[in-house]
Amino acid sequence: MSQIIYIPDKPPIPPDQQPTVNVFAAVVEPKLINNLVRCLNRIAPLENLRHLKRVQKKHLEDGKTLIALILCLASENDSNLDAMPQDVQELVTSYQLSAFITKVCKEAATTKEEWEEQCKLWPTSYHPPTYNIDGITGFNGEDTQSVFGFMRLAVELAQSNKLVVNAAVIVDPSAKQVIASACDHHISSENASMSNAGGEIDFRNRLESVCSHLDSNGATIHGNLPSSASLKTLKQSCSTVSCLYPWQWTDQQLQHLSNSCCWHPLRHAAIAAIESSAARDRRLFPTSGTIGDKSVETDDLGPHCNLAKRQKTNLENAKSEEKEGTDIEGICSKSGRPYLCTGYDIYLVWEPCIMCAMALVHQRVRRVFYAFPNPNDGALGSVHRLQGEKSLNHHYAVFRVVLHEDVL
Repeated sequence: MSQIIYIPDKPPIPPDQQPTVNVFAAVVEPKLINNLVRCLNRIAPLENLRHLKRVQKKHLEDGKTLIALILCLASENDSNLDAMPQDVQELVTSYQLSAFITKVCKEAATTKEEWEEQCKLWPTSYHPPTYNIDGITGFNGEDTQSVFGFMRLAVELAQSNKLVVNAAVIVDPSAKQVIASACDHHISSENASMSNAGGEIDFRNRLESVCSHLDSNGATIHGNLPSSASLKTLKQSCSTVSCLYPWQWTDQQLQHLSNSCCWHPLRHAAIAAIESSAARDRRLFPTSGTIGDKSVETDDLGPHCNLAKRQKTNLENAKSEEKEGTDIEGICSKSGRPYLCTGYDIYLVWEPCIMCAMALVHQRVRRVFYAFPNPNDGALGSVHRLQGEKSLNHHYAVFRVVLHEDVL
C-alpha cells in the first residue's frame, strides 16, 4: 500500500526506554491540593519538567482515589529526605506529609505512544508537534496523489540510460509544476575525456517522454507504476547510485576496465537538479543592475565573482549602500527572480548523502521526499538527521514515499 511517512528531526525513542529522573513526591488529601500546588509552584517550580503534571490521581479498587503530588526534583543519588530544599522540608513538616522518591520521564513525549508509556510512571502533557509546513500533520487526497505522481516521475527517471542512478525532481508545489530534474552524472571510462553533454541530452529526452504522462498541471502520472520486477532491480542494482557510495568513485578511477563507469564526485542528482533550476531562473529572469558607477549584467557574473558576497560597509554608509544594492541578492530581488529554491519541494529516489542534504539547506527547499533509505550515508533519517541540526539557519521537512508494497 502506498503511503507517505514523515521522518522526524530526532530519532524515535522506544516508549519503554525513555530517560527518567527522580522527584520527591507525597500522598496528600484532596482538600490540601490547591494550597500545596500554589506554594510549590512558588518555592520549587519544575522549570525543566514543564511537561509533567504536578498531581497524580489513582483510582483504587475499593472506589477511593489516591492523590499524589510532586514536591521537587531529586538528584540521581538522593535517598535521604533531608536532601530536599529547606522551604520544601518546612512545607512537608507543616502539612505532616509523608514524602517518597519516584521516577518520572525527563523529556516531553513526541508521539502518542511515548505519552501513553510516560503516563504509566506519572501523568504528563502531550502536545502533538505543529509546524507551518504542509504535510507534517497529514496530506489531503489531492496533495497525496500529487506527491505519488512526482515520486513516480523520479523513479522513472532513475531507470534511464540502462544504469540505475539517483534522480531528483524539483517541484513548485503551489503550481504543481516541475521546475528542474536531473540524474547522477556518469562518465564512461571508454570516453572519460568527453563531457557529459550526450548524457544530458539523452536524459532531457527521457524527461520529456515521462512528462508526457503528466496531466496539464503536472500533478498526476497516468498509467501503471513500474513493474515489481523493475523496482526490485532498482533496489538491488544500486552500485552506481552516487549518494549510496559517495567515495566509491575513487576506487573506480583506479580501475581501467573498458566496461566500467564512474560518476562525477560532485554532480550527484540533487546538485545537478539545483544547477538546472538556477539555469532556468537565469533564463526566465534576466537581470541587470548598477553597482557603484558601473552597469553590471548579473547573468554574466561567474560563480566565483566577488560581487556574490556582501561588500563591507561602515555604519555611516550602510543605509545608502543598501538602497543602491551593493550585492547580487539585492539586485536580483528587484527583478522578481526567485531566491534559490525557496518554497520548492524536491523528490529523490534515494535518500541524499550529507553533501546533497546540505546543498538543499543552502537552497532553502521546503520539503524533501525520497523513496528508498540510504543505509550507508543517509543524511535524512538512516544514518544522520540533518533536518534536526539546530545550528543550521534553515530547516526543511522530510518524508519517505512508499509507492508500493514491493518497494519496501
